[in-house]
Parts: sequence; C-alpha cells; structure tokens
Amino acid sequence: MTPDPEVLVRNRRHFGRRKGPALSAYQTGLLETLLPRLLIEPERERDPRSYFTPGVSEAWLEIGFGGGEHLLWQAEANPNIGIIGAEPYISGVAKLLSKVATSPSLSNIRLYTEDATDIIEALPPSSLGRVFVLFPDPWPKTRHHKRRFIQMAMLDQLARVMKPGAEIRFGTDDTGYLVWALERFCAHPAFCWLAEASGDWSRRPPDWPETRYEAKAVRAGDTCTYLRFVRK
Repeated sequence: MTPDPEVLVRNRRHFGRRKGPALSAYQTGLLETLLPRLLIEPERERDPRSYFTPGVSEAWLEIGFGGGEHLLWQAEANPNIGIIGAEPYISGVAKLLSKVATSPSLSNIRLYTEDATDIIEALPPSSLGRVFVLFPDPWPKTRHHKRRFIQMAMLDQLARVMKPGAEIRFGTDDTGYLVWALERFCAHPAFCWLAEASGDWSRRPPDWPETRYEAKAVRAGDTCTYLRFVRK
C-alpha cells in the first residue's frame, strides 16, 4: 500500500533545534505577554484572513522566519496583507517579538511556533497569496535529505493552498539544496519558474529584504540564490 503523502509530510520534522542562547528577562517577558496575542492555532479549512483584524485582503505565509527581519519588513510594507510566520526556534521568535514590541501599530502579524506543516495541512484550498521559504536548513548529509522542506509531497500541499498566480520564494546559499529545489519545482506541474534571464536567480527583487542568515552567508563568501515560482 502506498503511504499517504500527507502523512509522510506530517510525520517528517523539517527543523532542528528549538532552543538557543538563554533569553534576556525582557525577551522572556515578551514570550509571556506579547506572544499569546499573536499566536494562532491552525483550524482546518479556516480562511487565514480571519486570524487578523478586518481589512486584510490576503494572507501570506513565511516558513521558518529566523530572526524575523524579512517578515517584519513585509508586514510594514504591506499593511493590508496578513502575514503568518511559522518558526519553532524560540530565540528567533523572541528576536521578532522584540522588534514587534517597538511597532505597536502593527496588526498584520500572526505567529505559529510549531511545524509549519500543521498550518499548511489545515488551510483551505487557494487561500494563500504568497509563500516564503528563505534560507532553510539545507540538511546537507544525504541521510537527512528527507528532512528538507522542499519535497514533492510538500509542493503538492503548497499547490493546494496557494491561489492561481500566487508566488513562492525560495532562497539558499547551499548549492546542493539549490539543485535539489530546482529539480523538484521544475518537475512539479503546478509551478512555473519566473526567471527570465540567467542572472535573475542571483539578484533579490527590491521587495525581498536581506535576512540575517543571508548576510552571514555573504560575509562568509558564499553565493546566495533567489528563486521565484508562480502557482499556475
């Protein structure tokens, strides 16, 4: 009997550690006070716009937002877009909360601190306008490749929840993961690569701000690549 692709995705943990350096008292306080106001609990078939205050025209999802630099920039630049960020790394969540706390007028950010797969599986069809997977863990060892987020079964799930014309952005500084992702995106019938010239994947669009992991890779001399695909 062929395993259910959804079960394969659900049972595969795509992230590594959850805890990092000790948090400051201020960060701990934000986890206790601010985080509960932003947390969502995925509910099956719930329109993601309903997690936000009225007036949100569309919902976007960032999978593994790290320190939250990109997510915060997108939220500030797109006040009518509701942005859900999924990140199980508590230090990253605390960093984002520290930034959100200084922008009290922001109301278009919601967070989930478990596996993003939970959100994706619960979403109704054609409910996301954009998805970001930026510099995820490349799981470089061959025996760990099954834990990479970009898998054909996951692309099936994303294709289900993304609207026609919705965009997914993928960034990496790992050549092996770049090849892996390209093979799967280009083989999937629901996605079309938006690159028009050979240099497109080496330049970030103006509305794609740098993340701390990308900056670290650049300082180390690594080459970063930026892929954009549209849901057909």
